[in-house]
Amino acid sequence: MAFIEVTGLSKSYPVGGSRLQVLRDLELTVAQGEMVAVIGASGVGKSTLLHVLGGLDRPETGTIRIGDIDLRSLTDAELVAYRNRHIGFVFQFHHLLPEFDALENAEMPLRIARLRPADARARASALLTRVGVGERLTHRPGTLSGGEQQRVAVARALVTRPTVLLADEPTGNLDEATAGTLHTLLRDMHREHALSSVIATHNLRLATACDRVLTLEGGRLRPA
Repeated sequence: MAFIEVTGLSKSYPVGGSRLQVLRDLELTVAQGEMVAVIGASGVGKSTLLHVLGGLDRPETGTIRIGDIDLRSLTDAELVAYRNRHIGFVFQFHHLLPEFDALENAEMPLRIARLRPADARARASALLTRVGVGERLTHRPGTLSGGEQQRVAVARALVTRPTVLLADEPTGNLDEATAGTLHTLLRDMHREHALSSVIATHNLRLATACDRVLTLEGGRLRPA
């Protein structure tokens, strides 16, 4: 049974005096607990797809259902609340806040959700330890390696205990060896947290480790 179900999804952007059609009547289903990779050329729309799936942007047509929720039926405020609670994002660039240490970055979503500070800190600390940076809790991003920064970003994405993980080129800014360890971490976290995941990537090693690989081309998805 599909946990994420997308039908007739379209999205375009203004370019000059016309519009660039990025997604065109796109269809996608992701089963509960499935990890799906989306591959395709640069600029083909992989990031746009993830932004729309995660409620960071709204499509022009189509439906997006996650569980029993139709994202297009939500108001802007409801969509923000749903996204913050149920969807975890990992991006190519970690987007950590440089003035805060690893623990403060990881617990930020819980503090925004007004979880008790002690509970937020305990949950974030445990997750940072699980992803392998437990000894770097008080280090700011500028003193962490690229791989460590991305591990903190993974912890931050999962600290709210989401049901969906969306990752946009999560290893694109890492060397091959570091990317390999992050591949393993993402797969482990996917299983441990019973996630339904969509991973946009150029990295075929990461893609082929997923349950299914799709190619985005011409605004639509097809089996790779």
